[in-house]
Order: sequence, then structure tokens, then C-alpha cells
Amino acid sequence: MATNIFLILAIVVYLLGMIIIGVVFSKGNDDTGDFYLGGRKLGPIVTAMSAEASDMSSWLLLGIPGLAYLTGVAEAGWTIIGLAIGTYLNWLFTAKRIRRYTEKVGAITIPEYFSKRYGDEKNILTLVSAIIIVIFFIPYVASGFAACGKLFNTLFNVDYLFAMISSAIIISLYCTLGGFRAVCTTDLIQSICMSIALVVVICFGVVQAGGMGAVMENARALPGYLNINQGYDPETMSAGVYGGLTIASTLAWGLGYFGMPHILVRFMAVGDEKKLAISRRVATIWVVISMAAALLIGIIGLAMSDAGIIDTLEGSGNAERVIILIAWFMSEHGILAAIIAGVILSGILAATMSTADSQLLASSSAISSDLLQTFGKKKLSDETAVKIAKITVVIISAVSVFVARNPDSSVFRIVSFAWGGFGAAFGPVVLLSLFWRRSNRQGALAGMITGGVMVFVWKYLIAPLGGALAIYELLPAFLLGLIVDVAVSLATKEPDKKILDVYDSVKG
Repeated sequence: MATNIFLILAIVVYLLGMIIIGVVFSKGNDDTGDFYLGGRKLGPIVTAMSAEASDMSSWLLLGIPGLAYLTGVAEAGWTIIGLAIGTYLNWLFTAKRIRRYTEKVGAITIPEYFSKRYGDEKNILTLVSAIIIVIFFIPYVASGFAACGKLFNTLFNVDYLFAMISSAIIISLYCTLGGFRAVCTTDLIQSICMSIALVVVICFGVVQAGGMGAVMENARALPGYLNINQGYDPETMSAGVYGGLTIASTLAWGLGYFGMPHILVRFMAVGDEKKLAISRRVATIWVVISMAAALLIGIIGLAMSDAGIIDTLEGSGNAERVIILIAWFMSEHGILAAIIAGVILSGILAATMSTADSQLLASSSAISSDLLQTFGKKKLSDETAVKIAKITVVIISAVSVFVARNPDSSVFRIVSFAWGGFGAAFGPVVLLSLFWRRSNRQGALAGMITGGVMVFVWKYLIAPLGGALAIYELLPAFLLGLIVDVAVSLATKEPDKKILDVYDSVKG
């Protein structure tokens, strides 16, 4: 019981630290540009770690270890490869161009960028993209709140609703106080917490399981568990089959990066575009190492279960608790171990909070800036606009809390669906807007709507048919959105000379 107090104390200190950061940065938000983009003054390291911490939600410390625990390296491995490739390519091709383009046209949000990039005077693109952001981000934020609620409910038997609402209040508080710079600073700290959690759990788990040799021997005993082209089927207790189409579908996770608003705004906010190469290297290295470590934790956790150290976990929902059980077991080994376990659990909170806060800012900007000011043509003072933005964060948090009220809600499925939605709706439009001169407003609108709608159609109508059609909805929806964007752009009038001149100036 005494050690549990130190574990709780470590978590409390962490949460208080996040609020203090919000207070410190609250004095620097003079306008919406500061609140949403930090005045475009982010350094390369903060940019890199903030972008990746906001990307690596709770699935880094819960989802990937749980998947590897149950099925081995195949699905988790191909997912990691896809995400690693997507991370690198997004930084390489998208970061500098969108930073330069948004500054050139004076856009501080992704919906505003779409309208200004294509000369959409009626701001229809702003309206549609803002609606898409709200549709996919509210459940995304809700999944983060739910993850926090489940964490405290599992560890301390705290009422789920109380734990979830308390987490939502803390995230909303430092988000509304400090805005973008507070979010990015806490993201940097949270990425450090996640890194510490991964390293400590691996070292502790390997020792407890009897060494790395024992861990690998345990994994090799399961058919296909360590084969990246097979995987292990826990239901039949035999090797699975991971074919070419399934691999391509899983690799398609990487396509989602090109359409993630909360990652793209990090590119927009960087202070010196010449230093983006540093950000790219830091981000890619951290992503590869952290995801590989998360996969290894799943394998180590299985060895600990088979050795009787932690409970055997069945089903994807229970398997995602593997790192929580390892941390809890660690806390029983003295005061220092309890404090370290608290840091690990703070890492899990960090993974969830760093994504939720970024999504709250993106959602609030979609409503307060894009819908109210840009589309609704309401001219507001900077002070009023910031206040409305903060109120919007609170309202979206309240709606997300309502969505997350069910303790049995599936965190991973919601995240996967939202990721696919943004990737398919925005990914093709972002890429064509940056790299295809002939792309026009009609094509962008048609492609955006097609990609977003197809995610729903494929997931709920086509994939259930089974067979070769039962693949991740992001891949077909992304490709169809891309094709429609190109086809409609070619079938309609080319952009005006003024739009093309801006494109050429940015490209040059």
C-alpha cells in the first residue's frame, strides 16, 4: 500500500506539471496565430517531437504491445513499417512546402489553407473540411478520454466516469490556458515520458522473464509468431497467412499521415524551414525506435504471462493492458520501483493526452476560426477570437466526454477509423494541392467528399463481405479520392492565373 502512494504521487506530479505549463504559456497568446500556431516560432526539436507525440496516441503503449502479445510480429510489424515510411515521406515532401504555402496565403488552419490555396471565395472547402474535422476528431478525442478513464479504473478501481471526466478537465485546462505552444511543450515532455516508459519496461520485463534468450525461445514455440509473413492465430493456435493484399492494406497506415490536421499544423508552425531536415531525422528515428520497442514489449509480456509473472491476457481488449500489468508488478518491488512505475503510467497518459490536446486545438479551430469567422464571415478582434477558441475547446471536450461515457467503448477501433477518415479525405487533397499545378477547387472538393464518404462505405458495407474486400478502409478510400480529385480537375476549368502564380512562387 505504501508503494502505491508513491506510484500515485508520481502521476499527480506529472499532471500538475502539465497544468503549470499551460499557465506559463497563457501569457503569450495575443492572437489566434499565437493560440493555434505559436506564432510560427517552433524550434526543430520541439516540432519533431510534438508532431510525433501528437501522432503516437495510446496505441503506442497499449495497441501495438497488445497486438504483438496476441498475434506476433506480422500485423504489428507491417503496421510499424507503414507508419515509419509515412512519417519520413511526410516530413520529406509535405513539411517544407505546406509551411511555405500557408505562410504565403496567410492560413493558420488546414481548412483555411484549402480555401485560400484554390481561391475559394465562398469558402465551401473551408466548410466541408471543417465539418470533416469535427466528425472524425470528436470520437478521436473521446477515445483518448476513454483510455485515461480505463487506465485509472483498471489500476485503482476508480469509477470510470469520474476518472475519464477528471482527465478531460486536465487536458482541456492546459489546452485552453496555453494554446499551441503549451500543447507542443507538453508534447515534448510527454514524448520523453513515453521513451522512458518503453526503455524501462523492456529492461525490467526481460530480467523478470529470465533473459532475452528465454523471451525469444518462448516466442519461437508459437507457430508463425516471429514470421512477418505469417503471424500467430490465437484462436486456432496455428500460423496465420499474411498475403500481399493484406500487407499492402496494412502498410497503407502510412498514407494517413498526409491528411492528419494535428500533424500538418506542426509543419505550419516551424520557425525556420531550413531546419526541417533536423526535425525529419529526429522524428523518424524516434518513431522507428519507439514502435519497435512497443512491439518488443508485447513479446516480453507474453513471456512474463507464460512464466506466471503476470496474468494471461485473452482478447484484444485485455491484451492491451499488458504494459499496465507490467508496471503494476514493478510497483510492488519497493519505493523507487513504484516511482518508476508511476513514470511509466504517466507515459501512457502522455501518449493519450498528447494526441487529445492536439485534436482539441484542431477541432476548436475548425469551429471558431473556420466555420464562424471564415465561412460565417464574422469579423472578431484577436482577443475575442482567442476567447471563443477556448470556449470551443471546453464545448468539444464536453461532447467528447458524452461520447466516451460507455466504459466498454473500443479505443483502438475508433482511432483506426478516424485515422482512415482523415487520411482518405485530406491526404490526396493535401498532396495534389502542394505538388500538382493543375489541381483545382472542384477537384479538391470532389476528392475530399469522396474519400471521406468512401471510408464509411468500405468499412460498413464492403469490408463485411469478406475475402479480398476485408481490408483496411484507408487504402481504397485514399486511392478513390485521389482518382476523383485528378479526374474532376482535368474535366473542369484550370485554375486562374493568380492562383497559378502563387503556386509557382511557392514551388520556386
